[in-house]
Amino acid sequence: MSSDFEGYEQDFAVLTAEITNKIARVPRLPPDEKKQVVANVEKQLEEAKELLEQMDLEVREIPPQSRGMYSNRMRSYKQEMGKLETDFKRSRIAYSDEVRNELLGDDGNSSENQLIKLREERAHLLDNTERLERSSRRLEAGYQIAVETEQIGQEMLENLSHDREKIQRARERLRETDANLGKSSRVLTGMLRRLKC
Repeated sequence: MSSDFEGYEQDFAVLTAEITNKIARVPRLPPDEKKQVVANVEKQLEEAKELLEQMDLEVREIPPQSRGMYSNRMRSYKQEMGKLETDFKRSRIAYSDEVRNELLGDDGNSSENQLIKLREERAHLLDNTERLERSSRRLEAGYQIAVETEQIGQEMLENLSHDREKIQRARERLRETDANLGKSSRVLTGMLRRLKC
């Protein structure tokens, strides 16, 4: 079950990396190429959502004692998906503004060019900031997984310790039983000898 989840996880990582790259490129592309890339990103976002749904179904099938770390990873991926959709909306707004300027016959005067450059720089800064936030969330999720794995290991060690104590007690009882049987056997042997005499 976890291998299926990890397969979906890898597909999601590759897909979101491609989407992030394309979203960052949108403001700097020629109009015809922008339209194609925007349509492609929309399709890939839908694919990413479907992958998240598949991963969610896999998590529900995992036993409750192992489900915690997968649920944390799912929360992180859903947050990342939300950020990607927000980035894409911003990118599309910038794209729509440029299309409007082209339709209105904007001759590209200096103030409009400066405004476009400022928007591109702002989008670039936001993109870098959000990438850092995503990396931070991934690190936090990784740390949480490590903590949960350590807790599970500790619980297993405690269970093994309890089992060992039970086995030791059972052995002691067996020894006592063997000793009692030995005594009983000697008593019976003595009684039989007396009867024969």
